[in-house]
Amino acid sequence: MSKRTVQFFYDVVSPYSLFAFEVLCRYKNVWNLDIKWRPFFLGGIMQGSGNKPPAANPNKAIYTFKDSERIAKYFDVPYKVPPDPTDFMFNNGSMTAQRFLCLVDMERPEMLEQITRELWMRAWAREQDIVQPDGIAAAATAAGLPKDITESFLSRVKSDEVKKRLRDTTQEALDLGAFGSPIIVFDVNGQKEWVFGCDRFPIMAHMMGLKWEGPKPGSPSKL
Repeated sequence: MSKRTVQFFYDVVSPYSLFAFEVLCRYKNVWNLDIKWRPFFLGGIMQGSGNKPPAANPNKAIYTFKDSERIAKYFDVPYKVPPDPTDFMFNNGSMTAQRFLCLVDMERPEMLEQITRELWMRAWAREQDIVQPDGIAAAATAAGLPKDITESFLSRVKSDEVKKRLRDTTQEALDLGAFGSPIIVFDVNGQKEWVFGCDRFPIMAHMMGLKWEGPKPGSPSKL
């Protein structure tokens, strides 16, 4: 059976993208997926779609971070809300990290999945920095990217080529109708479909004629 291509548009500043990322990785072999990791810039998505972050509403912000902890437990993903999540997500931002991931995708795509995971673990499980170059370098090194390549990539994150790659991917997601992160794109009977967030896997499976086995395939389903 031929592999099913799935595109995963994401930003490491989004914890919901982390949950979806880990579940999608668990289903890679179960559903015979060819996953294309597509780092984009959530700030550009929000601006381009006219959306506002949950933190813009105090009650929604409180609920969102409480809910993210519950979702992390359900999906069994290491997770810890940073001391000041709104500052991390909306003031410091992920521009440099996302540009770095674009460059990894361009030149060392086999490393993209693991470096992405390390960035998420630093930010959303260990309360470590992924905004400054040293934090990004630490994640890349932990993932196995050689130090000299890491340093070279960091020196090039502001190059026109890398900026264009991130802009183009972000625009591609906007053209699909994206308004947040993540979006998961897949084909159904030759038609391109997509779902938003980390809680649409049962619907996605139904649309593709596949079986959803819960957060951990092989274990009893919780949905």
